[in-house]
Amino acid sequence: MLAPAMTTDTKPASAALFEGPRGGPVETPDDMRASRLVAAAIARLARDWQAPPDLDRLAAEAGLSPAHFQKLFKRWAGISPKRFAQFVTLAHARRLLREPQGGLLDAALDLGLSGPSRLHDLFVVAEGVTPGEYKAGGAGVEIRHGFHDTAFGRVLLAATARGLCFLGFVQEGEDARGLAELRMDWPDATLMDDPAATAPLVGRLFTPDAGSGAPLPVHVRGTNFQLKVWRALLEIPFGTVTTYAEVARRIGHPTSARAVGNAVGANRISLLIPCHRVIRGTGVLDNYRWGPTTKRALLAWEAARMAAE
Repeated sequence: MLAPAMTTDTKPASAALFEGPRGGPVETPDDMRASRLVAAAIARLARDWQAPPDLDRLAAEAGLSPAHFQKLFKRWAGISPKRFAQFVTLAHARRLLREPQGGLLDAALDLGLSGPSRLHDLFVVAEGVTPGEYKAGGAGVEIRHGFHDTAFGRVLLAATARGLCFLGFVQEGEDARGLAELRMDWPDATLMDDPAATAPLVGRLFTPDAGSGAPLPVHVRGTNFQLKVWRALLEIPFGTVTTYAEVARRIGHPTSARAVGNAVGANRISLLIPCHRVIRGTGVLDNYRWGPTTKRALLAWEAARMAAE
C-alpha cells in the first residue's frame, strides 16, 4: 500500500456560462461550452507560451467580449489569462527547479499530517493491487467509467469498488483511445459506462484546496518499482517540480533516472499521482503521457494559485 499523501440558485441560461466550478464537473450544455472555451484558451496559452495571445485575442477566438471572457476564464481556471501566461514559461520552470521544497514539507509535518504531505492537495490514499490481482488482470473486477469536460480538457475517470483506477486526459474525438488505454491496464475487468458515478469526483479532483473531506482512495496496478516511484511522486508539493534524477535518488536508485522516467510514464492516474511535476533538469517540459501542453498548463495553474495565496 502506498503511504497516504495530502490530500443552486435558478439563473438564466446565459448566466450558466459563468457558473462552473474551477475545473469542476460539467453537466449542462452551457457548462460544456464554457469548459471547452476555457480549455481551448488554456491550451493556446500553454502551446504558444513564447508569444502568448492577449485577452482581446483570446476573447475574439471564443466569440465573447474581453470582459465576459475574463470572467469566464477566472471562474473556471481560478486565475486570469494574463496571470496564467506569466507562469507558463520555460524561465518559470527553471526557477521552480532552483527553489527549495523543504518549506512546504516541513510545514506539513509540523501540522502532523501523515507522510510528506502537501498542504494544497486532496488527501489521497493509494492502494496497490496484490500480486495475485496483478496477474489476474482485473478478472472479477467491475470498473465504472465516464468522460467529463474540465477547464483542462476532456478527461476519462474510472473507478473500482476500492478507488480511482484511471484518470487520463483525452483529446477531442479520441474517447475510444482512452478506453483502450484503460483496457490495457485492466484487460479482464468488466467495464461499465457510468458517468453519473464518476461525475461527483471531478470537482474534487480539479479543486485541490477542496480536499478537507474524506480521503480519496486510488487503486493502482503496477510493479513494485513503479509503486515506489509513484510513492515518491506523492511527496512532491503542489506548485513545485523535481527532476527524474532527484526522484531516482529519493527512492535509493541514484543511477536509475531512465527507469524512473519509464515508471513515471506508466502512471495512469494523472493529477492525483502528480507525474506532471517531474521535469528534465534543463526545465524542458516534455515526456508527459498526456502531452507537454497539458503538463505546462497544469504546472502554470498550480504556480499561479500558489502565488495568489
